[in-house]
Amino acid sequence: MNRRTFLKQSILWTASAAVWSGCKTAAPRPAVSARRVLGANEAIRVAVVGFGGRGQDHINSFRALPNVRIAALCDADRSILDRELRRCRDKGEQVEGFTDIRELLERAQVDVVSIATPNHWHSLAAIWAVQHGKDVYVEKPISHNVFEGRKVFEAARKYGAIVQTGTQCRSSAGLREAVPWIQAGNLGRIIRVRGLCYKRRASIGKTVGDQPIPESVDYNLWLGPAPMKPLRRARLHYDWHWVWDTGNGDLGNQGVHQVDIARWVLGVKTLSPAVLSIGGRLGYEDDGETPNTQIVFHDYKPAPLLFEVRGLPQKADSKEMDSYRGASIGVVVDCEGGSVVIPSYSRAIVYDKAGKEIRRFDGGGNHYENFIQAVRSRRGADLHSDALEGHLSAALCHTANISYRLGHTGTPEAIRDAVKQKPEVAEMLGRMEEHLAANNVNLRQTPATLGLALRMDPRKEKFLGNRLANEMLTRPYRAPFVVPERV
Repeated sequence: MNRRTFLKQSILWTASAAVWSGCKTAAPRPAVSARRVLGANEAIRVAVVGFGGRGQDHINSFRALPNVRIAALCDADRSILDRELRRCRDKGEQVEGFTDIRELLERAQVDVVSIATPNHWHSLAAIWAVQHGKDVYVEKPISHNVFEGRKVFEAARKYGAIVQTGTQCRSSAGLREAVPWIQAGNLGRIIRVRGLCYKRRASIGKTVGDQPIPESVDYNLWLGPAPMKPLRRARLHYDWHWVWDTGNGDLGNQGVHQVDIARWVLGVKTLSPAVLSIGGRLGYEDDGETPNTQIVFHDYKPAPLLFEVRGLPQKADSKEMDSYRGASIGVVVDCEGGSVVIPSYSRAIVYDKAGKEIRRFDGGGNHYENFIQAVRSRRGADLHSDALEGHLSAALCHTANISYRLGHTGTPEAIRDAVKQKPEVAEMLGRMEEHLAANNVNLRQTPATLGLALRMDPRKEKFLGNRLANEMLTRPYRAPFVVPERV
């Protein structure tokens, strides 16, 4: 970076002081990675925020890359933080520990912030880090709602940050070859793309009254942007996925990977113009709020994006999960001349119209390595899954969940009648009913929810004619944990 570019960037950072409200410092400071191109032999210092689960992979994967070191760790649960600090120090690593991301950003000498917190923290942590001059690797989904995902993208562009979303399928060599092959028309026109998340999710149990917060947890920090409410489930960690204030259900958890592949295949760079979702939390009664069974219809033209979530097993008392044309967690692409089944993150199998396998694409990839390469090159175009890609795929999950949450329960006949003019939805619904029946779910006793059919202006990312739906594109934030309108 030459002197003129550096001076321009310094002026930009000074001007941005007015938008910085999350940290205690008066203005953000550009990290080393934002000020100069790092050579291949210079160490990139990484801070990992949140590592009770997925963040463990962040720590181990960054640690394994050449000239990358873990320099700081941050978690609102002191017991998790202390455990990981001991592990790092046992390896001879000099690592700072923090429970508050604001203190980390003010004090830690790091170039990159890697975020694996619960979903409700993803966007705010990414925005604060970018405003503070860091490059960011942020887990999927990049956002908890549509508004804040767009703000992550805007912040990344405004500050020239390298921001990678953790949809690692984008770095699969097999899929990076298969997707353009499909798009080139080798199987003819795409008819539909279907994502699948058939993943067993057992009941999280039913509690009575408020539950104790673990003594090691700073609950105020853990909640951050979410409302200050008592804990009403047995387990604070992980089961936040199934509560709307902090999670997005399995559609926004595991499913966002397959939504991302499906949208990638379609080649669409906007939200869908119409969405409908049907489902419910069926087969058990517990403290969870999000559906464990869900179907989604995104009405892209000329080919729709379909999605199916199943958290119950193949049938009652079974440990096996259903599959659809050989995939349980994957994507199926139907074309005029055949189909492509993507049953994993690194494989695509091509079939002709008769169902005969005619080709395979195989090969994995290192998503963290791709991110570090872009950090060194300072070229956002080098990223396989930048902030915009992460925002759009997460937002498709959010708009589907809004449709579901604004819906109402109905009899099987009423729901079938409501979708009879949509053959793709009717087909998914029929198989969903069969699956629930195999799990002894009586839809007359515990009815499913017919979501509200919503139309959207994809360019503005606003619903048409529905105030409540538009209000759900964002959330009321709890000061000082506020995602700003102007980043």
